[in-house]
Amino acid sequence: MIIRNDALPGKFTLYLRRLYYFFTNERFSKKFDYDWHKKSSRFDIINRIIEKKKFESYLEIGCQSDVNFSKIIIKNKIGVDPQSGGTHRMTSDDFFKQNKSTFDLIFIDGLHVYEQVLKDIENSLKVLNENGVILIHDCLPAKIWHQTIPQTHSSWNGDVWKSIVKSRTRIDIDTYTIQADQGLGLILKRKNKDLLVDKIENFKNLKFRDYYIHHKKFMRIIDENDVLRIIN
Repeated sequence: MIIRNDALPGKFTLYLRRLYYFFTNERFSKKFDYDWHKKSSRFDIINRIIEKKKFESYLEIGCQSDVNFSKIIIKNKIGVDPQSGGTHRMTSDDFFKQNKSTFDLIFIDGLHVYEQVLKDIENSLKVLNENGVILIHDCLPAKIWHQTIPQTHSSWNGDVWKSIVKSRTRIDIDTYTIQADQGLGLILKRKNKDLLVDKIENFKNLKFRDYYIHHKKFMRIIDENDVLRIIN
């Protein structure tokens, strides 16, 4: 989750945004009781995949002072962030416009807004090596305030989860969500083995209520211990 102190709105601003969202968008109080401390970290899971698949090239979108990037053990790695960390100081859009490399594993943890995550997924698929893996952070918000746009809580996942629901409807990619570290989306460039068939006209307009009620169906949640078997 990208939270930068210099970019985090003040408490009063967050409160006003939350109040506005409550009266104009959605009122929903149910939540999930995730205990992420009992699960593996994103960098542990990434390094397991790298070791298992003998991957050699890694791209990270959104590096936040190298919190995750510095822990990744691989021969070649590139990190893209407009503010801090990584190897390239630019937006992901600008990076993909000039990039000529391909990658075995791509980790997306940039701007946590549905439209941008979709763009990052699409651009990543174009430069993903055969049998490569895409991972996406912040896919399982625990409560409504963690996923509002704009941000209304100090702990913020954004509406990344909607990009997973959208991806689940595509025939050409196989999408899962790992129940670990705020939820890790997993995308493989192969035929969808469990196509989500749902008449959703506008994924951006999905509500947290929809996510809560259709959680398992939408997100296709898997345990972290099943990841290495699934990516084979």
